[in-house]
Amino acid sequence: MKKNNTIIRKLVAVSLATMIGFTSLAIGQASTAEAATASQANKIVSIGDNYLGVPYRFGAKSGITSAFDCSSFTQYVYKKVGIYLPRTSKQQSKVGSYVSRSNLKKGDLVFFSVGSGKGVAHVAIYVGNNKILHTYGEGGVKFSQLNSKHWSSHYITARRVS
Repeated sequence: MKKNNTIIRKLVAVSLATMIGFTSLAIGQASTAEAATASQANKIVSIGDNYLGVPYRFGAKSGITSAFDCSSFTQYVYKKVGIYLPRTSKQQSKVGSYVSRSNLKKGDLVFFSVGSGKGVAHVAIYVGNNKILHTYGEGGVKFSQLNSKHWSSHYITARRVS
């Protein structure tokens, strides 16, 4: 009987050690994936930052950098890191996965209505600290406060594509 208890204890100890080992591997892989995403998000913001002040032009052609509209800007910047987005903000609002406003991370796409419209008509890049990088109207590509009265009241949704 004593021999059986010793064997059972050893089996439990080996099983527990194996479970802990596999759990550590899974946790290590998750943090590596998160680090890659954070690195990619930093790159997205850095690339977008290079275009501060580039004029806004509604309907700007994809791929040009002399002027952007909101969705040609996000499409261009994300393409630079290997993420291909559709052309319009409405189409872009359907890719990736939904992110609640309280869970926004750097690199997420943030979508807004424009004027008195109800549907998606504008897209920006969330850069952290309640700031977005986008192009709209005077001043072209710029940083804005997400929690400003204007952008906060026109906020619709966000998506994570990186």
